[in-house]
Amino acid sequence: MRPVNLNEALASFDEVYSPRIVTRMNDYDVRVAHVRGEHVWHTHEDTDEFFLVLEGRFDVAVRADDGTESTVTLQKGDTFVVPRGTPHKPSSPGGSVLMFEPSGTLSTGSHEGEIPAHVDSTAGHDL
Repeated sequence: MRPVNLNEALASFDEVYSPRIVTRMNDYDVRVAHVRGEHVWHTHEDTDEFFLVLEGRFDVAVRADDGTESTVTLQKGDTFVVPRGTPHKPSSPGGSVLMFEPSGTLSTGSHEGEIPAHVDSTAGHDL
């Protein structure tokens, strides 16, 4: 048992959209990730997704049931929760985020189609 310094955790890797698990709480992973460029549209059918922006800017496009899209823009210190079942697509000009997700949740959720090389479809990597 020891504390984890988030700045040190983020400095230990360079890949974007490739979350690292910094700790676990109950059945949840606490993950950090570098973000830059566009992620993919995806949905998490069984869980909400919590974001806290640690550095930079982080945008989350969301799609409503009627198909309309809107974008939530987050700055350092902002939090946002994407409700379960909501299609969303993160993007960023550069930054880092902290996420809470149930252990085993894929970062690309139920995405259909190809996944770009810069997006890691993973349930998180240990530090």
